[in-house]
Formats: sequence, C-alpha cells, structure tokens
Amino acid sequence: MEERLDRIVSSPREPGPAEERMLRGDLVREIVARKERGEGIKRIARELGVDRKTVRRWLRLGGWQPRRPRARRRPIDQFTEFIAQRGPEVGWNGVVLQRELVSLGFAGSYQQLQRYLKPYRAQRKWAELATVRFETGPGEQAQVDYGQLGVWIGEQLETVHLFVLTLGYSRRLYTYAYRNEKLASLLDGHERAFRHFGGVTLTCLYDNPRTLVLGRSENQVVWHPLFEDFARYYGFTPHACQPYRARTKGKVESGVKYVKRNALAGRRFSSWEELNRWLERWSGEVADVRIHGTTHERPLDRFAREQLNPLGTRPPYRYERVRMRRVANDALVAVGAARYSVPAEYVGALVSVQESAEHYEFLHEGKLVARHQKAARHSVVMEPAHYAGLLRVSREAALPPAPRFDPNFSQLGEVVVRDLALYEAASQSEGGDI
Repeated sequence: MEERLDRIVSSPREPGPAEERMLRGDLVREIVARKERGEGIKRIARELGVDRKTVRRWLRLGGWQPRRPRARRRPIDQFTEFIAQRGPEVGWNGVVLQRELVSLGFAGSYQQLQRYLKPYRAQRKWAELATVRFETGPGEQAQVDYGQLGVWIGEQLETVHLFVLTLGYSRRLYTYAYRNEKLASLLDGHERAFRHFGGVTLTCLYDNPRTLVLGRSENQVVWHPLFEDFARYYGFTPHACQPYRARTKGKVESGVKYVKRNALAGRRFSSWEELNRWLERWSGEVADVRIHGTTHERPLDRFAREQLNPLGTRPPYRYERVRMRRVANDALVAVGAARYSVPAEYVGALVSVQESAEHYEFLHEGKLVARHQKAARHSVVMEPAHYAGLLRVSREAALPPAPRFDPNFSQLGEVVVRDLALYEAASQSEGGDI
C-alpha cells in the first residue's frame, strides 16, 4: 500500500504547491480518514506531503473549512462617510472627490477611489434610467418647458424659442414661438395657453428655469415675485422638478420633441406671425386629433374630461414694465437697445413706455401715441406716418462746402478763382488771341 501511495503522492521533499493542496477539501478529508483508521500524524504528513503542524490543525478543526480572508484596513475606509455625503453633491466625480480627500489627509490612489465609487455610479445610472410613470388626474397638472430650434424666417435662420404647455391628463398642448425666454415671454405664453384652453390646472410643473426660480432656501423654491403674483392671480400652484431629475417632466419634454419633429420639420416661414399662425393651426388639426401613444385616445376627446378651473370673466393679467423716456429731435425713443418712432409733434416731450412680451407701447399723458413690435438690438424702427407734414429740406442746400485745405489734395494745387473780366481784358490787349 505504501508503494502505491508513493507513486501517487509527491514526496515531502519534492517542491510543489503544498499550500494549495492543503486547502483542497479532498486532501483534508484524506487526513481525517487516515487518522480515523489509526495512522499516526508523522506518517500521514510524510505520505501526503504536508507539514505535521498542518495535519494537527485540520484534525483539531475536524474537517475542511474555507479560509476566512483577513480584513485589511484601507486608506479610504476612514473617509467613507464623507464620500457618501459629498458624492451626490458633485455627481460622484472622482477627480473632485480625490482633490478634496487629499486635503483631508487621504493617502490612497485615484484608482482605489475609482474602484470604491463604481457601485455608487452604477446605482445612480439605474436611478436615472428607471422612472416610474406618474399619471395625473383631470385638471390636476400642466407641465411647462421651452425648446430651441433653428427655423428659417424670411432670409434669416432664426433661433426660435418654443413655449410648450402640456395638460397632464388629456395631453393637449399649446405652443407659441418667441425670440427669447425672458420673463415677459413666459408670462405671455401662460396667458395665451390659459385663454386657448379656457381654464387653468391646479398645479404647473417646471424644470427650474432661471427666469422663474431664483434659488432654494431650506429646501423651498424661491420663485420670482412677479411670477408668484401671476400664479396667485390665476389660482395655480407652481412646482419645480428636483435638480437633475427633469425626467419627472416627461410629458412636456415629449411634447417639445413632437412639435419640433412634426410641426416644424423642414418648414420655412415668411414672418414670425406666419410661424405662430401655423403652430395654432397645427395644434388644432394635427396634435389634438392624433391617437396618443400612451393614452390611446385623442387628446381632444380626453380634454372633455379635463375639469380645468374656468377663467370666467377674469381679465388678462397686466404685466407692465413702465419706463419714462424723452422723445429726441428725430422723433425717436430709445428703449431696449433700439429706437422707435413716435409722431413728430411729441419731440421733446416725456412719454411712458409699457413693455409686453412682443411689443412696446408709447403713451403721452395716458394717451397711446405709438405701438411697435420689438425689434433686434441696435435697430431703428420708423413709421412714415409719424413724419407726415414735415418740410423736406433740399439735399443740395444741405451739402457742406468742399474742403479747400486738405493736405492730401495739395498735389493738384489750390484752384484760383478769377473774375472773367480779367480774361476779356487780356484778350483785347493781345490782339484778341489768348
């Protein structure tokens, strides 16, 4: 039997992976079985090629057990609480966290930090991808957003800012094109949408637009005071999405994409007015009567159950930004980095300028004297009727005399102006020939 074992088991003096063999379960079971058959420790160690101390250890344990890894303290372990608190604030940015950890005494490597952050980033990725669909009841919520798109208007490629308000229950949407996303445009877009639908939802959801959300204080949104007054006037409660969670506003974002890809794809318009007329027509003839992919109903049909708060006889909200300006000698008034004409009779007078989303109105002592659509910066907008009746000054009489002492013109010499009588006298004294 001993000769047979010598052919199978390596000699104790033969080099080999003894430690690996020691950890194998079948080897440990062989040790225990041999001991139970009455073999001594010395013989078992010699024939199996392991140390006697190893044999004693496994016999003391009574069988094979997996080795428990010894926990080693890593340099990053003392900073785990800081990383858990700071990580979400910096978007789990390893470079930023490494810089801040080093300032706190972290001596580990950047690779170690990256390995530690990997499960946190995976969890964040799933949280961003997984969104529970939130359905609202009739009249509960509207979602508001802007979308930008390059559209040819006339001969210019203009950046159009699309205001889109989508009713959460029926999915009806209202859209209007603006030149910017200023507060006046936002309020005007709401006003038009409310009038279009004939009512207001209980709440409106926004993606933290800077024109409306001034910041956050103690987890509360600080709204622009004028917008707060507007919301109180119409009786709705504004809500802002959680930062970096704009997916909760998916209905309106889908609506913005729909407007871009369906209403405006490949279109060209002669003016902004034509663009907005088309958007209104498209909303009624296309968007309202399509079968919606989520509700499987036409938005117009679901709108019959929307239950909006009616506007009643409430007049439009009056947003006025009044400025006082003096009319210049050319009958122009400077406002908004451009100049606009008023009737020439008001030259030198003070006029008040009232601004809306798309127009300026010029009033003198409460009387409307001019109204202009907003123009681009540094433009001059002149209405010919404002200058009717003025005397035209001859352009020739207004020309200044030609310069006589320009040094760059000296090579031609100064033209001497003489009386023609001198030429006549000279011709007579010389026999009539000049």
